Amino acid sequence: DLGNDFYKLFLDRSMTYSSGIFKSNDTSLEDAQVEKYDRLCRSLKLKFTDHILEIGSGWGGFALHAAKNYGCKITTVTISEEQFKYAKELFDKENLSDRVEILLQDYRTITGQYDKIVSIEMLEAVGHKYLPVFFRKCDELLKENGSMALQVITSHDKRYAEFRKDVDFIQKHIFPGSQTPSLAAIHAAINEVSDFGLFDMKDIGLHYARTLRMWFDAFNEKLVEVKKLGMDDRFIRKWNYYLQYCEAIFRQRHISVVQLIYTRPNNLNI
Repeated sequence: DLGNDFYKLFLDRSMTYSSGIFKSNDTSLEDAQVEKYDRLCRSLKLKFTDHILEIGSGWGGFALHAAKNYGCKITTVTISEEQFKYAKELFDKENLSDRVEILLQDYRTITGQYDKIVSIEMLEAVGHKYLPVFFRKCDELLKENGSMALQVITSHDKRYAEFRKDVDFIQKHIFPGSQTPSLAAIHAAINEVSDFGLFDMKDIGLHYARTLRMWFDAFNEKLVEVKKLGMDDRFIRKWNYYLQYCEAIFRQRHISVVQLIYTRPNNLNI
């Protein structure tokens, strides 16, 4: 956790640290992030009577978008104190405290029943071993006619077993303990613990390559400010390597990112 001030230097105004969706060559990073959020909302057919659970708040971008544009109630959970503080202040500033509740706690301790569940690029932090735990909890929390939207970075199915044995640069230096699951691993875990069925899938891997390029450009335009935060040249080289490495593997389709929509049998509300 490098602090909110660091991420403000290269993320868009919504402080979104996940792939956007670019509708055209002229789409800005901020508009791409809005489109990403809105596609998830549209896919779930959000309505103002829905109570949404978001697992992994980030800096509050999705909850803000859904509450302001769809009028629904949202409970969003995070284990990051920095993100919790930032997002809570954001919701208060936007007068959304009556519709958005943010909790500083582990998703495994959440109780209640929700109409929809959303999780954006958080599943990678769960790890292969605990995928069934994650989906069992989602099954417990989701109402009978509910649906769930995930955005998740995915590994290649055929190389997944080999990938799980290795610790690459990202796992060692950027996201310790993380692991990008394969689609097969996700579906196997879901089938083991729930009756969720895949309703829709969209691959946006090339959109992540473009998102990363924009982060790289913005980061390098702010190197003076980066150094003022105490980051040295070694850190700057490492961060640039991370952004360019990830851009390359998304662009060459070694990994990807997908939006997945799941629902239960007999759900006619989606």
